[in-house]
Amino acid sequence: MMILKKISKLLFNRIFYVIIAMAVQLGWLLTIFFRLAGYSKYISFGLDVLSIVIVLWIVNRKINPSYKLAWTMLILCLPVFGLVLYLVFGQSRVATYMENRFADMLDQTRDYLVEDEGIHERLEAEDPSICVQSDYIRNNSGYPAYENTTAEYFQVGDDMFPVLVRELEQAKHYIFIEYFIIHDGVMWQTILDILERKVKEGVDVRLLYDDMGCLTTLPHKYYEQLRAKGIKCEVFNPFRPFLNIIQNNRDHRKFCIIDGYVGFTGGINLADEYINQKKRFGHWKDTAVMLKGEAVWNMTAMFLHMWSVVTRSKEKVEFENYLPHTYHPGEFESDGYIQPFCDSPLDNETVGENVYLNIINRAKQYVYICTPYLIIDNEMMTALCLAAKSGIDVRIMTPGIPDKKIVFLLTQSYYEQLLEAGVKIYEYQPGFLHAKSFVCDDEVGVVGTINMDYRSLYLHFEDGVWIYKNKVIDDIKSDFMETLNYCNPISLDFCKGRNIVVRAMQSILRLFAPML
Repeated sequence: MMILKKISKLLFNRIFYVIIAMAVQLGWLLTIFFRLAGYSKYISFGLDVLSIVIVLWIVNRKINPSYKLAWTMLILCLPVFGLVLYLVFGQSRVATYMENRFADMLDQTRDYLVEDEGIHERLEAEDPSICVQSDYIRNNSGYPAYENTTAEYFQVGDDMFPVLVRELEQAKHYIFIEYFIIHDGVMWQTILDILERKVKEGVDVRLLYDDMGCLTTLPHKYYEQLRAKGIKCEVFNPFRPFLNIIQNNRDHRKFCIIDGYVGFTGGINLADEYINQKKRFGHWKDTAVMLKGEAVWNMTAMFLHMWSVVTRSKEKVEFENYLPHTYHPGEFESDGYIQPFCDSPLDNETVGENVYLNIINRAKQYVYICTPYLIIDNEMMTALCLAAKSGIDVRIMTPGIPDKKIVFLLTQSYYEQLLEAGVKIYEYQPGFLHAKSFVCDDEVGVVGTINMDYRSLYLHFEDGVWIYKNKVIDDIKSDFMETLNYCNPISLDFCKGRNIVVRAMQSILRLFAPML
């Protein structure tokens, strides 16, 4: 009976048909190429030449060396198969329209995203290395730092959820929501009930979700149901069962913005496991921050940019209607410096990774890191090892119970080199650690959506909040230290004691890590 139930669930799952359709298309393409190669020695020779040309082109591209190595090995070892896969999946890019529209929206908001000169001067006076970090974010993502903002840190989604509900209930003018995953349950139904009521009160409610992220969690064309309720709903990159490289890029950002001066972000999606109302991989450990004040404008601008791109709207956005002081004319409380930022696959700048690298490279005492996935390139490996060898207390926390076993095995393959350099690694035993946070030297930290893996750092739209000398820095550190009590420290003996089959599999996975 149980087996029949599982088969029935599989057959009525949309992703099952998507996988079948894509597998058929890939098989069809491979069949054509293999038959062409076998039809004539000249065609076979031509395909071999094309493979070599593609490899030379890849080697000379301005992309991560790990990508170059992975694709080069695959194409040279399996010319026809590797060539077809690269032509379908290898050229990570987004649609030209999207690229041009984002550039246009950034130009439109440039005058609204100007940093107060006094902030730069004060940061420079306090610590030139911190000022450099902030300048990098502003110059390369387009989003400045702010004072006149407070932050509240949440150790788990269970703590964030009631606060989010409270703030949504107080919305008077608009609610902007952008999430990677939405799944029906206690969390989403509670939020949806509020959104329906707010629409009736005249509040402008807009919702964006990623179709790939919600492929198995929402019904097909769920946006139509929400629109029928009066909620303005759009889907990022609607998924179609066709081989398409554009679908390799996803909107992994997580925002909830209320009336322009309250904003939430972090690792928490709108699904019950994130607030431990549903058990999937043991206890779900995640983190988030709530901002109140002027820095929320960065989040609002990011949302409006994405909304304009996804809707393909040509109407000029009246940004003045969404500024923090539009519906909060009074002064905001101030606590340190807050700088929300985003990263995207639209340029050759890996802002998320470089923000992390800046923190590691300028650390003086310690760097504590939480990440669900540890699949890093040579630059990140070098920075972490160099910091540890220089006497910096570098600690990394990863899950004890994985959500993806292959990815977890790959994550563990990086432990040995890090441990040999002096990095301390801990696995969270009660369950799945989904938090993405950095804290350094009791002064600077980052909380957001950016994982330490190739997808987050190179392929997805992501967001984070860079924080300096705010009280939440102590909260992030305290949370990390308290969570260590529920972790197992990883030793070199654990890494070296694994059987030869596991180590061989990890070596193969490492080679193709950029593709996973």
